[in-house]
Amino acid sequence: MLIVEELHLLLTNAAGTQERPGTMRAYGEAAALITDLVLAGRVSLTDGKRPRIRVLSDAPTGHPVLDEAMIRLRAKDGARLESVITWSKLDPEREVVASLVQAGVLEVGERTFWGLGKPRTPERDSAPEASLRARLAAVLDGAADPGVADTTILAILQGLDVARHVLADEAGGRRPRALKARIAEIVESSPAGTAVERAVQAMNAAIMTAAIMPAMIAGASAAS
Repeated sequence: MLIVEELHLLLTNAAGTQERPGTMRAYGEAAALITDLVLAGRVSLTDGKRPRIRVLSDAPTGHPVLDEAMIRLRAKDGARLESVITWSKLDPEREVVASLVQAGVLEVGERTFWGLGKPRTPERDSAPEASLRARLAAVLDGAADPGVADTTILAILQGLDVARHVLADEAGGRRPRALKARIAEIVESSPAGTAVERAVQAMNAAIMTAAIMPAMIAGASAAS
């Protein structure tokens, strides 16, 4: 499962609506999507506090979520990371939902707002999210080493300021400040030896700190 798909499960409740109303879901999922593309060898990030996106290859990956994203990202080669994350055309929700529905994890339900909103997508199979939450709980507890997906998801949840809500049961009784410190410890200790690892770490650092928050807030205000 892609990182962006796992993140979507965490940001969506079992009834198929957003877990925390007001969460900048699209920006978080765009960040996760870019990390998936880094791991797939399709894009990279430059070094520095304000990294830029570099398109390495637009060859098909075989995954519709990633391939659709690459079609859109061609126009953003060389753009600042914050401008790509807040670019509304990159929002992968439609493709992510379609992929999870096809995999039997979600199903399409009734529309919200008395039939006028978008369809709910309740869980059909709760096992993938349960496994993901158990994995994150083990990482937070120190019982398991974090993988790239774990550090990315934790960084994004922290950057969106929803970790204490989304991971309430996985936090091991930590209060919000302690959970924030634990996530920072995990993310900052992730390896950065290879080019891919450095790109992932740059993404996590940008999304978890204040580096791109002004652009995210500005993007949210413009959309409202």
